[in-house]
Amino acid sequence: MKLKHYLVDYAMLLGVGGLIVALDQWTKYLIRANLAFGEVFMPDFWLTQYVRLIHWKNTGAVFGIFQNMGDVFMVLSFIVAAAILYFFPQVPRKDWGLRLAMCLQFGGAIGNLIDRLTRGYVTDFVSVGNFAVFNVADACISMGVAVLVLDLLIRDQREKRAAANLPVEARELEAGELEEGKGE
Repeated sequence: MKLKHYLVDYAMLLGVGGLIVALDQWTKYLIRANLAFGEVFMPDFWLTQYVRLIHWKNTGAVFGIFQNMGDVFMVLSFIVAAAILYFFPQVPRKDWGLRLAMCLQFGGAIGNLIDRLTRGYVTDFVSVGNFAVFNVADACISMGVAVLVLDLLIRDQREKRAAANLPVEARELEAGELEEGKGE
């Protein structure tokens, strides 16, 4: 029974993460194969000021911060991926927000880790306005953080609503228990 539980959990994590890695590596391959380093491409000229593709090398973190620290981020990627692999089966299945966030972050971390291990840098290619150049893996890591924050906010609101709906006696009892705990 326990083994089946782990297999289902890891199938989800590796399935979603694998799709992210595949999409990330495929898009990076297309950029490296079709654009010279630094070359910009956008088929509709008027969009170029807003969104464009550019072949760029990133030796830092997400969105190009902390340049020339690739080895540090390689180690961090291994740690993050290992932590997600370890903790993912422990997250209840009903906690879909946290599970989705972990899948997105896992896929993004592995996608960029592959680049760091095989090339020594990460290929970035999406440039929006004056924002830093990024890739599919970076976007998934960022979306994973956003999903996590949104999930925590929703959970907090639910808990506040549930506490507000408690009968008066239960709230007084809860408040009294909290006051007793402060004095200890």
